[in-house]
Amino acid sequence: MASETNAVDHRVRADDAVHSAWDNELEPVCTVEPGDVVRFECRDATNGQLGPDSTVADLATLDIDPVHPLTGPIAIEGAQPGDVLQVDLLEIDHEGWGCTLVLPGEMELGLLADEFPEPALHVWDLEDDVAHFVNGIEIPIDPFPGVIGVAPAENGAHSTFPPRSVGGNMDIKQLTAESTLYLPIEVDGGLFSIGDGHAAQGDGEVCGTGIEAPLTVTCRFDVQSGRSIDGPQFETTGPFTSTGRDEPMYGTTGIADDLMDASRMAIRHMIDHLHDERGLTRAEAYMLCSVAVDLKLNEVVNAPNWAVSAYLPESIFPEPRRR
Repeated sequence: MASETNAVDHRVRADDAVHSAWDNELEPVCTVEPGDVVRFECRDATNGQLGPDSTVADLATLDIDPVHPLTGPIAIEGAQPGDVLQVDLLEIDHEGWGCTLVLPGEMELGLLADEFPEPALHVWDLEDDVAHFVNGIEIPIDPFPGVIGVAPAENGAHSTFPPRSVGGNMDIKQLTAESTLYLPIEVDGGLFSIGDGHAAQGDGEVCGTGIEAPLTVTCRFDVQSGRSIDGPQFETTGPFTSTGRDEPMYGTTGIADDLMDASRMAIRHMIDHLHDERGLTRAEAYMLCSVAVDLKLNEVVNAPNWAVSAYLPESIFPEPRRR
């Protein structure tokens, strides 16, 4: 599905350049010049273990260690520690399918893992740039890489699971096509890698997965030597809601003296709403929250309690089911 809108200088195939840890001793698959355009093939987060015909039974044999098959690393000529790597995300293309999964609760992946002990899976048809769910629910898609970053200065192999000051598993859904990401460089050449494609995701990714999908991502690189940053920064036009526009929303709120507790409360109340008033099973509601509901901080200044709300766009429902 990738277009030829942007002239491509290098192509990096997943079959030739997959790794599953951040490590500054990895050999770069290639070295590119500032200004070069590189097209990356990225596998889905399960490294191809799931596909369009998968069922929930396949989760019983799913190997999640290690996670995040990343494509790369590539080196950027002239990039040195203290510089900033500019990554222009030019094009992001999907392959027509994706999946959202809830892993067994004992794996402790997800905001409410202890409340969802049983695995669940939904395989999405992404044709026409819409993701189709149950009961006629449709999610607009705007693909982005969940993991994008450069190698850390600290030696050794490091898990791809947590985000870092050099990027990584940030799951920033606004890093879509035509966005620009800036990363602090800590090692010679930068050693850039990318993966964990998502076709859509709610802010929070609360069940532990978005719409996980293999992607092709086309990037242009530049090095800024006269600038220093301490963590990722970016420019983007969104989407800043699940549908990319301001529209009627249904909100639920969590109020607690801990932001994680408040977040759990907001999502728990949204699951109750989707189950009791929208006809979804609780597992379906949890997955829908992960791909289409945005968690937002409403206030963090009125001690001892903080407020977090979950926002559900009405337009994803067929008109008869909207409020």
